[in-house]
This record gives sequence, C-alpha cells and structure tokens, in this order.
Amino acid sequence: MAIVSVSNSFLTFNSPNQLRLSRRRFSAMATSTTGVRVAEGEGNLPKLVLTSPQNSEAEIYLFGGCITSWKVASGKDLLFVRPDAVFNKIKPISGGIPHCFPQFGPGLIQQHGFGRNMDWSVVDSQNADDNAAVTLELKDGPYSRAIWDFAFQALYKVIVGADSLSTELKITNTDDKPFSFSTALHTYFRASSAGASVRGLKGCKTLNKDPDPKNPIEGKEERDVVTFPGFVDCVYLDAPNELQFDNGLGDNIIIKNTNWSDAVLWNPHTQMEACYRDFVCVENAKLGDVKLEPGQSWTATQLLSIS
Repeated sequence: MAIVSVSNSFLTFNSPNQLRLSRRRFSAMATSTTGVRVAEGEGNLPKLVLTSPQNSEAEIYLFGGCITSWKVASGKDLLFVRPDAVFNKIKPISGGIPHCFPQFGPGLIQQHGFGRNMDWSVVDSQNADDNAAVTLELKDGPYSRAIWDFAFQALYKVIVGADSLSTELKITNTDDKPFSFSTALHTYFRASSAGASVRGLKGCKTLNKDPDPKNPIEGKEERDVVTFPGFVDCVYLDAPNELQFDNGLGDNIIIKNTNWSDAVLWNPHTQMEACYRDFVCVENAKLGDVKLEPGQSWTATQLLSIS
C-alpha cells in the first residue's frame, strides 16, 4: 500500500515553480501509480489527480475546490465541464462539482457565494487498499471577509473508489458570533439531455423556476421519472437521500446523501446552445438556512456510484 500524507501541512500554489516543487514532492513520496499526485491543469492552475487501485480517477482543482473529472476504470468521464469554462481565477470553473457556499443562488452576496472563487488547501491525503482520498480546507480571509464577515472552516474530503466518488463537506463556525448559510454541490453530469432521467423525486414539494426564476411556482412532483424535455430549473424540497440518475448514455448512477435535505435539477436548454444537449445538473443542496453557534459544525455527505 502506498500512502501519501501531507497532514499538518497546507499546500497552496502561487507560482509555477511552487507547483513543480510540489509535484516532485508528491512523486517522491508515492510508491505506486495509485494515490494522489499534483499536476498542472488548464490555465496552469494546480490540480490534484486521485487514482484508485482499480484505476478510477478524479481531478480536483484547488481553485474553487472543484472536482472537474470522475473517470471510472473504463476511462469514461461521468462529469461535464462546459466548453465556455475559464481557468483564470477570475471566474469560477463552470462544470464538474462546484461549491455553492455560503449562499445558494442569488441573495445578499454574490451568486452562489464565494467558495468556488477561492483557493482551497490540501490538509491530508491517503491511498488505501481500495481507494484514494484527499481532504481540502477553506478558511476565511480578506476576500471572504469583505463579502461575508465571519470566521469559518470548510473541510472537504473526496474519496475515489472502484466505481464510486464520495464527498464529505464539514462547515465549522470558528467565529465568536453565530452565522447562517446555505450551500449546494452544483454537480454537472455528462449526459444526453434528451435521454436523461431521474427517479426518486415523486411526492416532493417543488419550486419551479420556469418561467420566472424570481417567482418560483410551488407544486408537487407527480412523476415517477423526471426528464429534461426543455428548460428545467426546479428545486425539490425535503428530497429523499437516494436518487437514481440515468444519463442517457448507458450509465445508471446512484446518488446517495446524508444531510443534503434538498435537490435541484437544471438544464439551460437553448440558453446554452453550444452544450445543453451534453449535460444535466442533479444537485444536492441545503437551501434552508443552517445556523451555527460558535464552535458548532454541520456535515453532509454525497456518494455517487455506478449501479
């Protein structure tokens, strides 16, 4: 078993030289092709590559703590990055699994918050017999404080298994005053939007943002199988902790969660003519405000697996 551990250190990269040094450091510590390594990504941004012993793989950019790729052993990528995505640290990465924190959607601060616009740090990584794992951290700083004046810690653990990708997000209030937040994992799945479908949402209360996102229509999901025939932007409140997603490309993905109380389905249809046919978003979310007193934490997990 090869173990790559960076516990008690914080890896951030401010220059290509730092990236090269860190890549050599990881290479020297790893003793097999599995585990965690640093690579140079798009726009020369550092990314982590996690490879399981079964050759499943995930890529995570430290900018935004964004998982941009999840490949099973066959090499098929089950996530989608939009062709208009930019890797310049000016805009968030459009695709993969971006973070929405400390706000989902529009509100008092910028759309979907700032978690996807900041550099995360590596605090631990490990390669076990059946998976590869890494833990990232985001803490408050001048940029976040100018937007949302609270001290916090976000820990994000990502584990790649043989046919699975799991995440654990833990938010801790490190301030001396309470705060509230909402959050989501804005997951983009590679799909044929015309053939994709989701099971498990029947009976949920819905907030349908079509046609007016500012005035969602309340309703109840009556369908056993939810499809994407056109523009879709719908919130499902108190969603179940397991959904079945058929990506229309021959893959059935089980989406399990703990403590993500809501779900969101989105496809922009012709608003993104270049790519809407190639993806759908099935998002785990916590849309009601989570209030944390000083020292309190909130944790949620997501498990994606091939059925």
